[in-house]
Amino acid sequence: MKICRFIHGGRTHFGIAEGEEVALLAEPPFDRIQRAGPTLPLREVTLLTPCLPSKIVCVGLNYRAHALEMKKPLPSRPLLFLKPPTAALATEQPILLPAESAEVHYESELAVVVGAPARRVTPAQAKGCILGYTCLNDVTARDIQRAEGQYTRAKGFDTFAPFGPYIETEADPHKLLVKGRQNGAIRQLASTSDMVFDVFELLSFASRGMTLLPGDVLSTGTPPGVGPLSPGDVFEVEIESVGLLRNPVRREE
Repeated sequence: MKICRFIHGGRTHFGIAEGEEVALLAEPPFDRIQRAGPTLPLREVTLLTPCLPSKIVCVGLNYRAHALEMKKPLPSRPLLFLKPPTAALATEQPILLPAESAEVHYESELAVVVGAPARRVTPAQAKGCILGYTCLNDVTARDIQRAEGQYTRAKGFDTFAPFGPYIETEADPHKLLVKGRQNGAIRQLASTSDMVFDVFELLSFASRGMTLLPGDVLSTGTPPGVGPLSPGDVFEVEIESVGLLRNPVRREE
């Protein structure tokens, strides 16, 4: 099932995307999923981010090959950082390259959407707290990250967390193919099986430091092949059975 959030007729709705149509939901999908109203042509709606997270939790160096690429040792525990909700961006909306950075990179990632409150859950309990999975681009001002040694500003600019377009509720997160394409050329290609810490371990670890709320997003790290974005680029994150996130790139005015 592919859950989405969209604008139609000036109003915001949750729905279920089914081929070229979208079925309206009676309420947000975190307590129950109940259809209501007519089915609309997908071409007539404007897709938004599929949820409104109170926080976007991200993970550094969680692919073995990416740690090697960055010349850093594998972490002994997950390396967490946060992106603000103001960084969120819907599919087809432009990533804005800020004047403060001369080197902004893409990072294709599988992200988890939390479906139920999670506080100090075990990895075995984590699965029951997940609504589904989506695509995310962990956009990063690499020069700022190197200069400051901290991730908050480098990864927290407006538009630096594109995610969507759907929440896929039925994917197996442990064996999905993650692709990153820049102007049609594949830049990143890896399986989530290369993760250092799997999805349930990550959610459990994060929940021992903060309460994860319905609609929060946990991104799970990027595979190797990260690189710079330029004005005029189109970057796509495609994850097997989950969806295709597409964003043009331009300079911030």
